[in-house]
Parts: sequence; C-alpha cells; structure tokens
Amino acid sequence: MSELNQIISDIKLLIEKYKPNLSKDQKIRMYKIINPDIDDYIILGVKTADLEKVAKDAQRKYNPSFKSAMQIFKTLAKFPVEEYKFVAFFFLDRYKNQFTIDILQFFKSEYFPYCHTWSTCDSCCIRVLGPFIAKKANEDLVIQTIDDWSQNESLWLKRASLVLLLKIVMVHKDFNEIYVFKKVEYMLYFSKENYIAKGIGWLLKTCSKYKPDIITEYLLTNRKRLSRLILRYASEKLPQDKRQLIMEK
Repeated sequence: MSELNQIISDIKLLIEKYKPNLSKDQKIRMYKIINPDIDDYIILGVKTADLEKVAKDAQRKYNPSFKSAMQIFKTLAKFPVEEYKFVAFFFLDRYKNQFTIDILQFFKSEYFPYCHTWSTCDSCCIRVLGPFIAKKANEDLVIQTIDDWSQNESLWLKRASLVLLLKIVMVHKDFNEIYVFKKVEYMLYFSKENYIAKGIGWLLKTCSKYKPDIITEYLLTNRKRLSRLILRYASEKLPQDKRQLIMEK
C-alpha cells in the first residue's frame, strides 16, 4: 500500500473511531438539519472537534508534502461522506502557509463539485478560504473570485461567494457598502433557493455588526421586496425597535 493510501485508510479508521452510536430519531433529525442534496449521502455525526483532531493526528504522524496533502484532499473530498470532506479541508489547512492564490481555483474544481451540504460549504469558507483570501489576496482578486463564484451555476459556489464575502467583512470589521449591496441585488435573482436567501441574510447580518445604521436603512428602504426570510436573518442583531419596523411588511 502506498503512503497516500495508508494515510487515507488511517483517516477513515480514525473517523470511524469517533462515530457516535445514534438512535434512529437522532439520525433522522441530523439528516433533516444538514439536508444533503443527494440521496446516498452519508453523515456519521462525528463532532467537528474530533474531525479536527483526526486531521491533526494524521498530518503529524505522516507529515506528507504539500503536494501529497493536496492529493489526499482530492481523494477524501470526492467521497459522499460529510466527515471525509471536513477532514479533507482541515488536513489541507495545516499547510496554509504554502497556499498561493491558485488554491482558490483548486477548491473550485476539486471541492465544490462534490459539495452537497451547507455545512461543508460554509465551514470550508469560514475556516479555510475566507481567512486566506482576506489576508493574502488583493482587493481585485477578492472581487474577481466572489464575482466569478456568484455567477457559477452551482448553488454551493453561489452560496460560497456570499460566505466568503461575509468572512472578509468579519476579518476586516468593515465593508464597502456599494459592493455589498450590489452583490445582494445580484443574488436576489437566485433567492428563491433557500440557501441563497439565508446567505444574503447572513451577509447583511454580519455587516450590521459594523455599520448598523447603513444596514438598517437598506433593509427599511427595501423591506417590501425582500423576503421575510432575508429580513429575519438580516435584522437579527439590530435593536428590537428597528427590527420590528423592518419586519412590518
């Protein structure tokens, strides 16, 4: 067995070690929350902290090169198993000091075609790609990436574009309201998709932490044409009196 296959085999065994014994009702509830977009998707219910430990232990034990780590990532990401995908990006994130801007295209082609849940989409962007692009990429590349992903046919890349943007807002604790509102207006065309609507609301809610008056004004001005789902998410962190006004449609 090659070392790469050995590492992948060990990762699978480690994940299995942390798999909880869930009741039928617990499994039904878990699948309902995660709501994968394919029928044969597997969710084992392993805690995120344990998955991080699996990635850490495997990487420390074998310490493969960055090139090998990318191959391990590609293999794990293709499995229709939630936990394998989490470990894939946790494992690769341990090489983040070797990331270049090419990592964005790598994730776009090698991860998101196999993304089937909001949980893997969001965690990948919040934990790995968002911090990288916020700190290492120039503004033009950030805009180019978000625009490119938002225009992709993939639901998950569209959602990822919103999550990347909100993570950048979180890192910088500021945002360009012209660009954010322009992106929101564009994404509204796809907001019949529940995960896009929630992503829009989440983005605006994040922005409201840093410029609450600007977000309040936007929501009040546009409340008649924004869905209640978007308004509810977006106004969550605003003062109660402002929120009541916003929700009066």
